[in-house]
Amino acid sequence: MVTWEFFLEGLYITILGVTVVFLVLSILALAMYGIGYLERVLIEREKPVEVKPLPKEEKVVVEEKPSIEPKKLAVITAAILAYIAEKNAQLRPLPFKKKPSDAWRLYGIQSQVEEVENFNYEMGAW
Repeated sequence: MVTWEFFLEGLYITILGVTVVFLVLSILALAMYGIGYLERVLIEREKPVEVKPLPKEEKVVVEEKPSIEPKKLAVITAAILAYIAEKNAQLRPLPFKKKPSDAWRLYGIQSQVEEVENFNYEMGAW
């Protein structure tokens, strides 16, 4: 029989547990907010100094030559695309798995029940 003392003890333990959980969660939340604030402050300190853009007249246009010749790049691209097309052609569809019939499931359940019955019979429970 449950007495008031056991009931109150369980209530105290429940209140204590909930209080501890919320205290730990609030400490974690405060730590996360503090880390976020610290990160924002550090990022604001490291802002780069704004550099004034050069006037349009002084901009120098430099032509960069590609590191790979266009013909070589076209040949490499064609080879990669041919390789990918060959790989895709070799793929075959996966076989579709059919759902096993319910007869097998019922047979499995029946055999398990029979094993339990045989075990109980051997133990003398029946």
